[in-house]
Amino acid sequence: MADARSTGAVAPGAAHLGPDAPGVRQSGGALEVLRVSARLGLTSFGGPIAHLGYFHEEYVRRRQWLDDQDYADLVALCQFLPGPASSQVGIAVGIRRAGLLGGLAAWIGFTLPSAVALVVFALALRGADVQHAGWLHGLMVAAVAVVAQAVWGMAQKLAPDRARGTLAIVAAVCLLLLPSSVLQLLIIVLAGVYGWRFLPQPARDFRPLRAPLSRGAGIAAWVLFFGLLLGLPLAGLFSHSQTLAVFSGFYRAGALVFGGGHVVLPLLQRTVVPPGWIGNGGFLAGYGAAQAVPGPLFTFAAYLGAAMGPRPNGVTGAAVALGAIFLPAFLLVIGALPFWDAIRAKPGVQAALSGVNAAVVGILLAALYNPVWTSAIRTPADLCLALVAFALLMLWKLPPWIVVAVSAAGGAALSFLR
Repeated sequence: MADARSTGAVAPGAAHLGPDAPGVRQSGGALEVLRVSARLGLTSFGGPIAHLGYFHEEYVRRRQWLDDQDYADLVALCQFLPGPASSQVGIAVGIRRAGLLGGLAAWIGFTLPSAVALVVFALALRGADVQHAGWLHGLMVAAVAVVAQAVWGMAQKLAPDRARGTLAIVAAVCLLLLPSSVLQLLIIVLAGVYGWRFLPQPARDFRPLRAPLSRGAGIAAWVLFFGLLLGLPLAGLFSHSQTLAVFSGFYRAGALVFGGGHVVLPLLQRTVVPPGWIGNGGFLAGYGAAQAVPGPLFTFAAYLGAAMGPRPNGVTGAAVALGAIFLPAFLLVIGALPFWDAIRAKPGVQAALSGVNAAVVGILLAALYNPVWTSAIRTPADLCLALVAFALLMLWKLPPWIVVAVSAAGGAALSFLR
């Protein structure tokens, strides 16, 4: 599960359109998905919570590939799955739009820009201190505005009444007082139980997501997921292949992490530092570089794969590590989507999802403060820059990539004034 980010209201009436209504466009091509996701991969700064906000802005509000409720249900599904939730949501949207090739295109477009940048860092700038650059701090401030817009928009849609609004606040308070990925998972489970038992069943027509996957494909994905999780370590006992060891370690990290993003860092540290594949200093330098690029934090694996001492390393090592850490995300999404419509169509499940979606708003609210606000807003000048970015998003309706560019320039300017 992971944490959930620019959202505003969808186009009027879009949230309740029928399956063939013109406001929600049902299908497209993989190249279209690649083009849109690549733009997101180049501009989506701010971590997994901000990514979900960028996705909402692009896929729901701007392009209307799915409606607000369907998007929220996909986010809820990915909260229950281990792995990088924002990437999994993107993969799911791509699959729904253009089949398995669409899912692959969504992943490539969103992942490749940051992966390439981190390989360049590994090969040429691994010792650079990018963590304190002014423009980087401006990107972190931009994330504050993006997440704030996401909280506002999703709260209007998913927690509009007293019961669900209270549930969102309770979830935020619990996570702010006791921040924990385990508690976050527990909150979502309890919110689902509360919604199932006490919230009225949503008065909406169920519109299938129509993911073009068979249940046989879903079952095969689950079998492969667990087969690799159990089989790779066993194969390592009988093989001295360094490539197999790297693939196994990164696959395990991608398969077992709940919370995504920064939560995977301890697993990766234990995977690469103790065996001597990379020093702790190099690991931390790469982590600093990972903060400077857009896209999913899991692309940190590309840096590690490129920078490791033993082979595979360089571009080959980056490809092995990156493919291994994201493969579980693909298998989990493919395994879950064919069964998701049958599950969420049940009235009780829809009521449970109503509770889960309200809790996701609370999780967003908690994340807005920590880590987004606490890591970005250090001075009154930072707050002014965040307010400008928020106004550009909410009042002037500028695209997020323009706001990101303005914030980066503002952060660089502020660094010269300090």
